[in-house]
Amino acid sequence: MPSSSFDEQPGDRERWNQKYSAACGTDTWTIPDPFLLQAFSEFIGPRFPYGGNALDLAGGAGRHAIWLAQQGWDVTLMDISDIGVKQARLNSAQLGSHIRFVVENLSHFQAQQSQFNLVMAFYYLERKIFPEIVKTVCPGGLLLYKTHVVSPEKSQENPMNPDYLLAPGELPRLVTGLRLLHYREQAAKKPTVELVASKEIEPR
Repeated sequence: MPSSSFDEQPGDRERWNQKYSAACGTDTWTIPDPFLLQAFSEFIGPRFPYGGNALDLAGGAGRHAIWLAQQGWDVTLMDISDIGVKQARLNSAQLGSHIRFVVENLSHFQAQQSQFNLVMAFYYLERKIFPEIVKTVCPGGLLLYKTHVVSPEKSQENPMNPDYLLAPGELPRLVTGLRLLHYREQAAKKPTVELVASKEIEPR
């Protein structure tokens, strides 16, 4: 669920409701991104072998929250689309007790009172809330992030609104205070950037 670097407009909920309604009954919003599986194997699982609590920002129909709950995690899913969240509830079936569903305009997101072992966001960009995202990662916790990035080679081909795209090398600057564990900008038909970063535990 992409978002621009300015406040979401009143029509954003309706626009995303239409997208989720159109995709209902398909695998479009149910198959997790391969990056989550890779990051879980390499970073998340080894650091949290007994699970933990996670925040899925712009989680839509629950493709990532559900997969993580299947691994024994408790997940809070947030999304602006009430239709998307409704689909997530239906898709989660018996896992519902491990997933908390919240309909919220994330352009006004503020750090939660409870911090999370894992915060993840896929294909969502709201630059101004990154300080709040960093705050909501608990000491020792991880941030997992993947979205679209500008590719100079494909700039004339890309139909996306540039406000929805990170500049090359921009993402690490938005997560100040976290330690990079993995960072990759990947050229493809729609170039992406992916990041895993940790919040280090301060010594006493």
